[in-house]
Amino acid sequence: MTPRCAARGGAELAKVVRELFYRHDATYGSPRITQDLWAMGWKVSKNTVAKLMAEQGLVARPKRRRRGLTKADRKAHKPPDLVGRRFKPPEAPDRVWVGDLTEIPTDEGKLYLATILDLYARRAVGWALSTHHDDDLAKAALQVAIAIRGGHVAGVVFHSDQGGEYTGATFVNACAAHGIHQSMGRTGSALDNAVAESFNSTLEFELLSRRRFPRLPQFVVTRIADLDS
Repeated sequence: MTPRCAARGGAELAKVVRELFYRHDATYGSPRITQDLWAMGWKVSKNTVAKLMAEQGLVARPKRRRRGLTKADRKAHKPPDLVGRRFKPPEAPDRVWVGDLTEIPTDEGKLYLATILDLYARRAVGWALSTHHDDDLAKAALQVAIAIRGGHVAGVVFHSDQGGEYTGATFVNACAAHGIHQSMGRTGSALDNAVAESFNSTLEFELLSRRRFPRLPQFVVTRIADLDS
């Protein structure tokens, strides 16, 4: 593909910037639109894209502050922080997983989503939905991740906050049964679990803030059965 130069693009580049902005529901700022343009073959700087957006009045919607759901159990044993904010992708998959829970509002009540991301590619390897914010939900997401990875995950480090859903016996025992090493950041420090927090923030910004869910999905898990054989 022959690179297209911004200096010669003029009105065409401005049009493409505008199309990309609305294609992403007015959520992308100049850095992410610039990345899209690079992928399309444009040779353009972030400053040029920012200028074109400003000239057209294209301003990404501001992020809303996400309300934390973490409720630490002061009596529970807390494992050490094995990650220490070192979120650089490891050399192979299934070395470090990170997880968190977030709330999804519906007209029929609150729904909770638990996700597990593999730091290797920062992709979700496990998730689960429930009307209950507890360690059963956290375990359900973990079991999905274990199944997706073929059941052999001994040695994986699972990093989270100190929420009761991760310190509860149901989740702790599930990790121990599969040789998963738990790791936890400090209470109230979002940066200690930055990748998982960032995923939920993006979900809120790009989907939940602009979508209304009238009903709970039919497949919502209300209580997780013990799937271990």
